[in-house]
Amino acid sequence: MKSKIIVCGLDSTGHKVFRLLKQHGAYVVGIHNRPLAGEGDDVIIGDLQAAETLLEAGIREAQTLVLATSEDGVNLSVLMQARVLNPRIRIINRLFNTSLGERLDATLPEHITMSVAALSAPIFAFSALGNVAIGQLKLFNQTWPIHQMHIDESHPWRGRPLSELWEDRDRMLIYYLPANGHLDLVSGVIQGSSLQVGDCLIIGTKPTVRVVQRQSLKYQLTKFLLGLKYLRQHSQALLSGTLLLLLVIAFCTLMYASSVLQVSLVDALYFSVGIITGAGGNDIGLDHAPDSLKLFTVFAMLIGAAIIGLSYALLNDFVLGTRFDRFWEAARLPQRHHFIVCGLGGIGVQIVTHLRACGHDVVVIEKDPNCRFLATVRAQKIPVIQGDATIPATLRAAKFEQAQALLAVTSNDPVNLETALNGRGLNPKVPVIVRYRDPEFAWMTQLVFEFDAVLSPAELAAPAFAAAALGGRVLGSGMTADTLWIALATMMTPAHPFCGQRVRDAAIAFDFVPLYLETQSQTIHGWNLLDVCLSAGDILYMTITANRLEQLWQATPSLFMRSM
Repeated sequence: MKSKIIVCGLDSTGHKVFRLLKQHGAYVVGIHNRPLAGEGDDVIIGDLQAAETLLEAGIREAQTLVLATSEDGVNLSVLMQARVLNPRIRIINRLFNTSLGERLDATLPEHITMSVAALSAPIFAFSALGNVAIGQLKLFNQTWPIHQMHIDESHPWRGRPLSELWEDRDRMLIYYLPANGHLDLVSGVIQGSSLQVGDCLIIGTKPTVRVVQRQSLKYQLTKFLLGLKYLRQHSQALLSGTLLLLLVIAFCTLMYASSVLQVSLVDALYFSVGIITGAGGNDIGLDHAPDSLKLFTVFAMLIGAAIIGLSYALLNDFVLGTRFDRFWEAARLPQRHHFIVCGLGGIGVQIVTHLRACGHDVVVIEKDPNCRFLATVRAQKIPVIQGDATIPATLRAAKFEQAQALLAVTSNDPVNLETALNGRGLNPKVPVIVRYRDPEFAWMTQLVFEFDAVLSPAELAAPAFAAAALGGRVLGSGMTADTLWIALATMMTPAHPFCGQRVRDAAIAFDFVPLYLETQSQTIHGWNLLDVCLSAGDILYMTITANRLEQLWQATPSLFMRSM
């Protein structure tokens, strides 16, 4: 009997997960708050948080519940209701607040937190770097981009044996689809099969971290001068007020020095500054001075007080407001080969963090001055331009013409489209990556406007949610020729179907691809991995198709639910 999976919340992400699970033969029931066109009796309509709705969906008999709504509060409410009705149910929880999710994972058994932003952001970054990535893989504390490689007549790997590619530590062979017949990857490697025209190979490539060279003194001086230029352009009022104050002091000093008081320039200057600022300067008496000089002093005190107050207000606004911060951001603004990220939402901040970790310069454009992630980005010393990315002048301020790529990833599809079109108008040679929320229209946008990449977070994240629902702590996932494959880690136990077998024999029998093995505090790769006999306690990292994983999970469900 197949294990029941419930998907709660069939918005763009949830509906994609629901359809993927059905496509791969899983026994799945959906729950949504409104009717969906084209769906039948396997979708329950009702209040997601109501016990009656969950009971109607069969929560007591279900093994897995996928909480896929975009609202953390709703997912948490359903989580608690589901655990009351079925304390042993396994829960895949979509949460925007990943820190809360980590605490829930540590507190609740059989609870896995997943984030659409965290899953899709690296693929946006890979696309900006020029990689045609279809997914990602978490290996060795790094995120590896996954590529789909089609072998054609001119491909450099045409005729190359699979065995030569198997041993490369900087490349992981994930999945293999031969053009003729069916041959699993491990059998192909052992038999020395060569790549032919029409073959499809899925590979994960080790990410390269750009070495940031120490900036020269000339480069630092240039950036500082650019900051001073920004300071001059945006501080005209403050500089004008300061200049006016100095002129008033100088005029008063000359008046007192040349008057009947017969004082020196230094004494006149001291007296002038004192009466204008109100800080003193009463040592020179005006009791016997002419009335005209007394009236001049009165006007000087009034005018000086006004100028002092205005200058203080401008200085306070400059230091405590945004001008001073923007001065330093202008000084840090890269001049070329940088990435421009428009929109600092959940996906935007993840993209920025990923690019920065790879050693690349990043400039952020964000319209909302109260964005929750501004402090996070500025703490990494990443320059932020507060403005509307749909205005060409804002893109020019970010040095778009010299940028390496533009990523329009706000939560508003028309804004992303307008930003991308404006970027194309400024410099069509700069690659443009666009976020489009609706998966159905993402490929249409790519087709019509011919951007470098148009990606839907729901489309990118759904395979990982579906894979997690089928069992296991997912390391990566992807779609190839309508087949969902999953990368996961599984621990050997005496009851495990792989235990006691050689890796090559188990891989051929169950049609999976071994990536590497952790055993006795060591890691085994390449040819040595294929000859290892699996024993209890070993952790095998592998990729397997969803339908094969479903079969294994039905037989021994506890084996694939461990957190590695």
